[in-house]
Amino acid sequence: MKKIGLSLVAAAAIIFASCGGNSSNTVTSSEQTVAEAQGDNYAVDLATSKVDWKAFHKGGFAPRWGTLALSSGELSVDGSNVTAGEFTIDMKSLKVDSASVTEADKKSSDLENHLKNADFFDVEKFATAAFKITQISDLQGAAAADAIEGANKTVSGNLTLLDSTLNISFPAKITVEGEKVAVAAKFTVNRADWGIKFGTSEGDPSEWMISKDIEIGINVNATKK
Repeated sequence: MKKIGLSLVAAAAIIFASCGGNSSNTVTSSEQTVAEAQGDNYAVDLATSKVDWKAFHKGGFAPRWGTLALSSGELSVDGSNVTAGEFTIDMKSLKVDSASVTEADKKSSDLENHLKNADFFDVEKFATAAFKITQISDLQGAAAADAIEGANKTVSGNLTLLDSTLNISFPAKITVEGEKVAVAAKFTVNRADWGIKFGTSEGDPSEWMISKDIEIGINVNATKK
């Protein structure tokens, strides 16, 4: 794939004050203490849960999008509140939606292979990414315009990509109904904060068109064990 062909992250996704955050609804800081599990354990439904990603060329042109699968996950629920949780993302599952690559001279498979190599996520060396909740609180005030519709909570957690871990906070919609929990969120991360810097060089004109921003969508469903 040519260098001008777009970057991602990733992703389930999935993250920024002290580290140079770029999103109106996402805040990044240093790694925090993981929340202690309280209440009942809920197992994530791996068949219906996923991480969506969307990336762009600078200026929002030529978007690319796709999915990542979860390989494990669980939540802790005390009453009607999620108190803790952690998820493992299978980076080798990274997919590029062929509908997002419309240029005649480009293939979605080429982009997929590029995102998996050492320029980006180096999935042979770093086969998984992880997100561990550090805090969940009621959303204060109105959610940012680019947040998930119906957001009612602020979720903070440690996101590990490659060999870097940072804490991210973002608005989310969390629903607890009987023995079911649903978590949905949408936020933007700067992949360079985790050392994924291909396409960020100001000295290489062939890389100038690749955005550092990645839009992450989280859809997680869990059932009481």
